Amino acid sequence: MGETKKSFGYWQIRTIIITMVGYALFYFVRKNFSIAMPGLTAEFGISKVSLGLFLTLHGIIYGLSRFVNGVISDRNSARIVLSVGLMLCALANVLFGCSDTIAGWIVTLAHNVGVEIAFSSVLLYFMGIVWVINGYLQGMGVPPCTKTLTQWIHPKELATKMSVWNMSHSIGAGLVFGLCGWYIMPHLGVDMSANQEAVANIAHNLNLDITDPKVLSFAAHYYAWRWCFIIPALFAAAGAVGLFFTLKDSPSDVGYPEIMGEKKAVVRTPEESAEYKAFIRRKVFGNRLIWTLAVTNFFVYIVRFAALDWGPTLLTESKGLSLAMATTLCIVFEFVGGNIGMVVAGWATDHLFKNKAHHTCVFCMIGAAISIALFWAIPANAPWWVMILPFTFIGFFIYGPQALLGIAAANQATNRASATANGILGIFGYASTLVSGVGFGYVAQHYGWNAAYVTMLVMASLGVVSLLTMWNAKADGYDTPQK
Repeated sequence: MGETKKSFGYWQIRTIIITMVGYALFYFVRKNFSIAMPGLTAEFGISKVSLGLFLTLHGIIYGLSRFVNGVISDRNSARIVLSVGLMLCALANVLFGCSDTIAGWIVTLAHNVGVEIAFSSVLLYFMGIVWVINGYLQGMGVPPCTKTLTQWIHPKELATKMSVWNMSHSIGAGLVFGLCGWYIMPHLGVDMSANQEAVANIAHNLNLDITDPKVLSFAAHYYAWRWCFIIPALFAAAGAVGLFFTLKDSPSDVGYPEIMGEKKAVVRTPEESAEYKAFIRRKVFGNRLIWTLAVTNFFVYIVRFAALDWGPTLLTESKGLSLAMATTLCIVFEFVGGNIGMVVAGWATDHLFKNKAHHTCVFCMIGAAISIALFWAIPANAPWWVMILPFTFIGFFIYGPQALLGIAAANQATNRASATANGILGIFGYASTLVSGVGFGYVAQHYGWNAAYVTMLVMASLGVVSLLTMWNAKADGYDTPQK
């Protein structure tokens, strides 16, 4: 018995690690876009509005895709959905990295048949379409991971272990930032000294003086943006192959009993299909708790994206920090505050709150609101080390719910419908970009940063109110159906 338990523990840890690596690689072919954006502006003069539109559409499509692929993952092999999705993301990134070449081919073909179209328009549309497609393919990452982990981890241990798994977000983002920002951009540029026309274009797009000796260095670095897509894509493709051959969907695939009863077969007959649809209606679409968690996720992601995506601008303009120091605070927000917050929140759920993740989230959202208020109150002339602590605590508290709400949804919907439930949370989470992106920018531009801080406080407070409506809910939905 002891050897069996030890062996099962090995497979469980192995599954967590494999899915962590797999999902981190999704970030390799997603967050690389942020590093490449200056190069796209420099070489082609693509406006920040256009690049921002790419990001907004990518986020909305990604949220919808998480729902669609949640349904697909619950009815099919998570291993196949995950590995195929990662491979297709790698392909989309290769296409994006070659987009200027492909756009040139399209313009040439159109010219040969007597149609005159502008290269810049073709390039912009091609890039936008490819990146939106990548947004859909990215939605094939979280749902199969959620399904797999709920098959391997008992509900009473799920919060702690999935909080550890959730660190794959920050690990993937950090590694691709390092790969692109520290290696690819500085070292894989091209010699631009003989291409004065290209240098002149880049100098114009960046409002630089062509006689400035730094322009050639800028040009060489910016021309490396293609490798920011192609090289991470190679890592992702290799990872997809590894996932396909090493990941196991559930304990029964390697001869162990299922965590929560018998493994459900893939729906095939009309009777099985009808029973499964009824189960999904009861546990997901007709479950008030799932919708409450989804609405809460909307508020959580607004606060998270407002602090992270707007962080450099927020810190430089409202607190007077240099861009370098603002970037440092954002990295600490993500790696220190976020990662520690997720692990602590998961441990607290399993050991202090009797597996009730929604209880932990209430205290986390209160902590986030207090941290936002404290950071807001710090005067702009305060030293950076005074600002870093409350800003880090915003990350510490907001990343707890970011990890735990999906775990709570998985427990309420049970492991049979966990991916579908998390798909709904994904839609609400990434619909928040409509507020945290355009909405937050509008408030800051027209009413000032004080109004932006008030917006963050209101969103955190609404998250608390939403969670309090389900305070008396059970830890999971396995024993009796939730009404």
